Amino acid sequence: MLRGPGNSQRLDILEWLRAPASHFPPQRGADLVQDGVSPDSLAAKLGVSRAVARTHLDLLAGVGLLRAKKLGRRTYYRRDEYRIAEVSRYFEKGW
Repeated sequence: MLRGPGNSQRLDILEWLRAPASHFPPQRGADLVQDGVSPDSLAAKLGVSRAVARTHLDLLAGVGLLRAKKLGRRTYYRRDEYRIAEVSRYFEKGW
């Protein structure tokens, strides 16, 4: 999941979403911390298309590192701190 051509971008995404208000401009209709970041905001930050950003977000959400939240017709993503801590413990144990 964290290997391959998008590896550094996915790690950047996880780092940026740790403190989204520090890395993304305010969004209309959603709070960066409570609701998450939109694929459009992430695409602009990464300098990629919305589809590429969405692929990264869906992959990270699919393995449980991000949570997706629908507000109206838009989906926003934020870190799942519990799951990230759980995965981190596996790596600390030499998994």
